[in-house]
Amino acid sequence: MKKSLFILVLMTISVCLSAQTPKYVYTEASDLNLIGKIIDTPNPYHRVDTVKYKGFTEGENIQVRCSAGLAVLFKTDSKSISLKPEYGYTNHATNTMGLALRGYDLYIRKDGKWLYAESMAPSDKNLNKEFVIIKDMPEGVKECMLYLPIYSELYSLGIGVEEGTMLESLESPFRHRIGIFGSSFTHGISTSRSGMSYPMQLMRWTGLQFLSLGCSGNCKMQPYFGEVLCDADVDAFVFDAFSNPNAKMIEERLFPFIEQLQKAHPDTPLIFQQTIRRESRNFSTRVDKSEQAKQEMAAKLMKQACRKYRNVYFIEATDAADKLQETSVDGTHPGDYGYTLWAKSIEKPLLKILKKHGIR
Repeated sequence: MKKSLFILVLMTISVCLSAQTPKYVYTEASDLNLIGKIIDTPNPYHRVDTVKYKGFTEGENIQVRCSAGLAVLFKTDSKSISLKPEYGYTNHATNTMGLALRGYDLYIRKDGKWLYAESMAPSDKNLNKEFVIIKDMPEGVKECMLYLPIYSELYSLGIGVEEGTMLESLESPFRHRIGIFGSSFTHGISTSRSGMSYPMQLMRWTGLQFLSLGCSGNCKMQPYFGEVLCDADVDAFVFDAFSNPNAKMIEERLFPFIEQLQKAHPDTPLIFQQTIRRESRNFSTRVDKSEQAKQEMAAKLMKQACRKYRNVYFIEATDAADKLQETSVDGTHPGDYGYTLWAKSIEKPLLKILKKHGIR
């Protein structure tokens, strides 16, 4: 009798717990509205088709298969959202939080503005296990934007909502297609979460869609990257092109890079940014000398380029790191606040140039 009563109690507890745990129905994220892609790829979460485009080093090959700058737009009336990822490569760098490298960053639109909602990454031991990113949301339809990991490769991502609720693709409110090719800064290295790179912050503020091809350490105006950009359907290009190459490389590659792009995009504005001041220069004479040389070379050549070529521009991220002298995470990369300062410093000159070309 006691044993039967004990089993009955266990069954009752089990039923109660299962009643409290929602059952999720999953939809592949790429079947919703996946934005931020600069070019189509067989794997929707890759940024470049590395079978079609050749020349990448092993490291670059990995980077362009990672989902930096991509986001999924959807709407749901579910009170909670679950994710079911399947990863390929995952990055575990020490200068960037795992939330940015391998995790997901959720924003929800409220009163016309994108408001931070939640961010989460699976544990290393359970990378491909489903997990709830947010719960206990209010009643009603929520318009969501989910940023994907900046430095991991996805084979699949299921977005789960509670059984009996709605999940639909959300039409993009972002205007135009602006390609942005750059270094680890553009990639978002040292951000705390994937929505905090400077292109993603600019995108939320301005409503303009930035298509990020940030590749940490590898934005050196290589011709094979140029081939990808030549095939991209964009209204404008923005470049963080002087952060990775040294002065000699800038001198050798800048004009051929511009000419390669202008042959494919003769009427498209090409907007180059000066690299920011790295705080590792403060007490390293070697770094200071190298950084000064490439900044001077970039400034000198861009002055010539703006006279020599149509629709070529040069702007500076003047306030990203040089005033406070304490925005850096590792001597090179700003943290979230530093990237906010960067975005703010280029917003007005960038919008002015884009407006000149009917992009607003």
